[in-house]
Amino acid sequence: MIIQTAFSAPSLWSSCSAYRFNLNPLLFSKTRRRSPWHFTRLSSRLFAVAASANGTFTSPEIAKSFDFTSEERIYNWWDSQGYFKPNFDRGGDPFVISMPPPNVTGSLHMGHAMFVTLEDIMVRYNRMKGRPTLWIPGTDHAGIATQLVVERMLASEGIKRVEMSRDDFTKRVWEWKEKYGGTITNQIKRLGASCDWSREHFTLDVQLSGAVIEAFVRLHDKGLIYQGTYMVNWSPSLQTAVSDLYRVAGGSSSDYLTIATTRPETLFGDVAVAVHPKDGRYSKYIGKMAIVPMTYGRHVPIIADMLVDKDFGTGVLKISPGHDHNDYNIAKKLGLPILNVMNKDGTLNNVAGLGLDRFEARKKLWSDLEETGLAVKKEPHTLRVPRSQRGGEVIEPLVSRQWFVTMEPLADNALQAVEKGDIKIIPERFEKDWCISRQLWWGHRIPVWYIEGKDNEEEYIVARNADEALKKAQEKYGKAVKIYQDPDVLDTWFSSALWPFSTLGWPDVSSEDFKQLYPTTVLETGHDILFFWVARMIMMGIEFTGRVPFSYVYLHGLIRDSQGRKMSKTLGNVIDPLDTIKEFGTDALRFTLALGTAGQDLNLSTERLTSNKAFTNKLWNAGKFILQNLPSQDETSVWENIHSFQISKLHLLVDAVTVSYDKYIEASKARLYNNSGDSAACVTQAVLLYVFQNILKILHPFMPFVTEELWQALPNRKEALMVSSWPQVSLPRDSNSIKKFENLQALTRSIRNARAEYSVEPAKPRKGGSSSSIPARFTERNAEQSVHLVAGEGLEAYLPLADMVDVTAEVDRLTKRLSKMQAEYEGYATRLSSPKFVEKAPEDIVSSVREKAAEVEEKINLTKNRLSFLKSTVLVSE
Repeated sequence: MIIQTAFSAPSLWSSCSAYRFNLNPLLFSKTRRRSPWHFTRLSSRLFAVAASANGTFTSPEIAKSFDFTSEERIYNWWDSQGYFKPNFDRGGDPFVISMPPPNVTGSLHMGHAMFVTLEDIMVRYNRMKGRPTLWIPGTDHAGIATQLVVERMLASEGIKRVEMSRDDFTKRVWEWKEKYGGTITNQIKRLGASCDWSREHFTLDVQLSGAVIEAFVRLHDKGLIYQGTYMVNWSPSLQTAVSDLYRVAGGSSSDYLTIATTRPETLFGDVAVAVHPKDGRYSKYIGKMAIVPMTYGRHVPIIADMLVDKDFGTGVLKISPGHDHNDYNIAKKLGLPILNVMNKDGTLNNVAGLGLDRFEARKKLWSDLEETGLAVKKEPHTLRVPRSQRGGEVIEPLVSRQWFVTMEPLADNALQAVEKGDIKIIPERFEKDWCISRQLWWGHRIPVWYIEGKDNEEEYIVARNADEALKKAQEKYGKAVKIYQDPDVLDTWFSSALWPFSTLGWPDVSSEDFKQLYPTTVLETGHDILFFWVARMIMMGIEFTGRVPFSYVYLHGLIRDSQGRKMSKTLGNVIDPLDTIKEFGTDALRFTLALGTAGQDLNLSTERLTSNKAFTNKLWNAGKFILQNLPSQDETSVWENIHSFQISKLHLLVDAVTVSYDKYIEASKARLYNNSGDSAACVTQAVLLYVFQNILKILHPFMPFVTEELWQALPNRKEALMVSSWPQVSLPRDSNSIKKFENLQALTRSIRNARAEYSVEPAKPRKGGSSSSIPARFTERNAEQSVHLVAGEGLEAYLPLADMVDVTAEVDRLTKRLSKMQAEYEGYATRLSSPKFVEKAPEDIVSSVREKAAEVEEKINLTKNRLSFLKSTVLVSE
């Protein structure tokens, strides 16, 4: 290979001359080298740390690949060392995240895997940056869901809830929670979540229950909680209220429309909301816009039409012209758009964005609406009656007494925080007053007591406990007064709204956690509950603490299958995180999930997981390679020099966190295997170790297990990787050295491409000289027999084919290939020259033939050029 440029030795190579007499003689033993690519492996090392001594870690020198079964051992070791707790010794502003509490009834799915991965990346990064870091874990008591689970369990035993006392029933629920409620927590640990489990909370804990009662009392005393008669959507089976649907855009808290439908899946195709033109209840809304639920704010017009039966149901009709004959006629008459949300096979299409069978979508959407604080009223075309997803019964409009929170003043305070820049994301306005009472037995009992014999609407006591309530009642009604507590519980969202500060000790604002760690830093969650959980946390945080509960909101997208469809059991495309971990390892799963774009949905496929599992093994092999090429641990002076070494290219990497470690491993092999002096090899050792240990740091938040295992195998590790310092940024860079290295990379790529183009076997050596020889001059004859490569500005090379290619055989091969391509091209040309084909064949077929003809023609020209070059090479050689 002949290079037409001048290469001076980079200054960094000479900076390691002190290593010359300190190399391990076994590493580059010339007497034992069998080939230019052979090196002698070092004898067994003593690089273990205390963790390795107790069997937690395995060195790459022993194991062929990273063993996934060691992940739980590593995790338990981290936890036992107290690494998950915030460390205030290093100073700095705390970094705090409150985990969105999963339902205690839940089991791990890919949505959990997504939020755990993203939050753990943030937590591990900031911990390594030296900030006191806390990730608060916990679970939600999930009122409706948990009560249903236990009721079904009791039913299997022949027991009905109504036949039990309230205390006996809640006792059974607590027993169920203690036995099964930890499932989701253990599964989250399996994902590597570095939460401080000593601070784990449950929304019905004594601490959090006290916070809920305090919040209720304060809001009531301030006049923000009231009891009133209201029309709600009623679930007869559960005997509890559920929420309404459409709100009027730009309206007040009372401007909303209750819609009923038997086909909630078609709301994605809604183009209008219709009322009767003479219906006085809704005439003021005609001409305004309504917001369609679960569509992230899509607006549709509120119209008037005589076809609407104002006396049936709520008198409000959703218009889905793509899925109803009457709606279609209305849309045609009024010029409304027609949206189709369904494929011919009965699955929902891209307009809906679900990809589920229509019946599965109906169930799924209802479940989503329930979980986000909404509910769909179902209205068949024949019976026009709504039904409940959870209980399966008819949902009826019913006037009922409920407890409400007045949201307008709370929302106003939140909007002021937005204007001041205290928070980055908040909805424009909360839709209406919040119905916070639920007719359940499992949950936070409403802290209201009524007076026996008195009107409940006017005479009631709000107190923090029964003793306080009795005392207040006696002061007002005398010692003989009898009281009883409201049987309802609070909406689960009420306790969740207090989560960021109740988990840190509020209402005890003197607690150390509250003083040191509140407000939290980031709230990470799915975009689907922005308006129902995030907004309420912000409002409550400002109301009770005077500060926003977090400064930033990070919203992640959905996990879809490889075809972009939502995962569902009906489609059979659900990927279980635990099964995935068993097959690919936690690191590969986390790395795959982390590659998605913020806020965007991620298509998850086996191919991606397989690729990232291979990346894990490549990282492992890199560690094996480095360990086999380091000096012995007792050579103190060598290690002092190695640890003081720096490399400019890595400093750019640390700043950007984007460059692969592969180039450092590959680029070092020639210098190690073909070293011509101890100094050069010593520099390579320093570069390898310096780069690799920083690569491990950079990768650790994404792939915590394999990086910790490799870190523990490196020499002189005095602490765990997860609590080591993050690499410094803005370190010195040698731009000249970086440019030369990039030139060398570009040249290498050009040579590899040329060898592939002329079918040179990868292992075939070039005649004469070593791979590192760079002759400064060349003859005219050399150039004529070589491929001219331009790798970059001022960098050219001539690759001699005569030494590597059987030119005559290659000419024969290309000649035969050219003949086949010419015949193929003539076939296309014949078809395109026929008027019958061009005029009568479908346009897409004709276009395809033209594209193929052009492609073959381009290949013919390239092949002719190669043949011409090779034939000239034969003539020159002869």
